[in-house]
Amino acid sequence: MQLGDLIRALGALAAAGVGAGLALAGAAITGHLGAATTIEQFTSATSAAPASTAAVGGNLSVQQIYRQDAPGVVQITGSLSSLVATGARASEELGSGFVIDKAGHIVTSNHVLGAAQNVKISFSGNDELDATVVGKDPSTDVAVLQIDAHSRSLSPLPLGDSDQVQVGDPVVAIGNTLNLERTATVGVVSAVQHGIDAPSGAPAAADGIQTDANINHGNSGGPLINTHGQVIGITSQLATTGAAGSASTGFAIPIDMVKSVVAQLIQTGTVVHPYLGIEAVPVNESLARSFDLPCSYGLIVQSVTRGSAAAEAGLHPGATSVVVAGESYRLGGDIIIAADGVPVSGEAQLRDVIQTMKPGDRLSLEIWRGRTKKTVGVTLGRAPG
Repeated sequence: MQLGDLIRALGALAAAGVGAGLALAGAAITGHLGAATTIEQFTSATSAAPASTAAVGGNLSVQQIYRQDAPGVVQITGSLSSLVATGARASEELGSGFVIDKAGHIVTSNHVLGAAQNVKISFSGNDELDATVVGKDPSTDVAVLQIDAHSRSLSPLPLGDSDQVQVGDPVVAIGNTLNLERTATVGVVSAVQHGIDAPSGAPAAADGIQTDANINHGNSGGPLINTHGQVIGITSQLATTGAAGSASTGFAIPIDMVKSVVAQLIQTGTVVHPYLGIEAVPVNESLARSFDLPCSYGLIVQSVTRGSAAAEAGLHPGATSVVVAGESYRLGGDIIIAADGVPVSGEAQLRDVIQTMKPGDRLSLEIWRGRTKKTVGVTLGRAPG
């Protein structure tokens, strides 16, 4: 079975790569899985919470979430290479991570590791364990570590579906805030599909999950969890405003994207991202009615990156600027309504298709161009960076 099929079976249908949201890049899925590798590991990680912890309506309390998931959250430390030139080596707390399988794989943010050498992880109240860096993907800010530990001592966290996340959903962040072991903070999802610039400098590495849960230094790489106790994102960044950062907003990398990236890192140690190269916005009812669009759903192409797969295929961007209900659009461009036969009503559906492919694969797009419906073939490129 191809790895792409296995990833789809896991529900890991999300964008990956530079500009995963607006640039619509996806994780290329290649290769095969051997026995007792990723598919079994992720399956065990997504098992339901024990019935004894389930609250009325299937939701868990903060206490229940913490009791279930905190044992799988780790603290990450390491020797910083920047200190080597001075002859000194300092062990410094870098951030958090969480266990995803019984094979000892741990997911964290790539920027948490940085230039660290001799990475170690520790569970609450336990000694430090040496960790091997399995792979890092700077463009999506995801990294995978592995430790040698008995499977019975590991508590993989269940992974959720970030495509189902909505504004207002309650969330819990667990991490080693300010070098304190396994603290829990509570908030709600403040926004979704806000582009997160990768720490590597690449723009819009992912459509992020924004939360008002209190996030501080040390939380990075830890899990953002829904009320079912499932991880919906990796805490990645903190934006601060006001005097001494008195107001802050946290962002998390959606877990659907993380699943596909992690699968590739475990398989090959690297990630290759296919790239379409457009910015697009969904058609909505007001837009379709006000401007007599030929369809009531789809993605309106706003811009096309020069030299990209979309440009080579001749996709047309919009050129007429309008404002509807306070939102700006560029109309007159192609409207994508299906990708490889899959209807497209928003970016998620297009990303779902692209992420199962690799650079060089042929993508068939059904579009409206003016009042003419046509099919355009696109040879996907490789994401920049």
